[in-house]
Amino acid sequence: MRVEGRVEKVADDESDAYYASRPLGSRLGAWASEQSREVPGRDVLEQRESEYRAKFGENPPRPAHWGGYRLVPTAVEFWQGRPSRLHDRIAYRVEADGAWKIVRLSP
Repeated sequence: MRVEGRVEKVADDESDAYYASRPLGSRLGAWASEQSREVPGRDVLEQRESEYRAKFGENPPRPAHWGGYRLVPTAVEFWQGRPSRLHDRIAYRVEADGAWKIVRLSP
């Protein structure tokens, strides 16, 4: 599957609402985890989570670094392999009038 389109940062109020809807452990994890950075061990994450739980209790605010992005698709393609070389490729594309057009592509 492939998706093409424009990516936009969502507004702070939308990020706030989504953050508030998440389970407490996930909200605390947003504070405890420096996403994708190396960490010496799980115990470090658990210690950080414990510290933020003590600091914020049941209502941690959304961290400033935490927010959302939205993909506004203009094209989506599905590829399904077949035993022969005649794979299925179905593409959905947004036309100028905003309607989606469905086409079959050669493999």
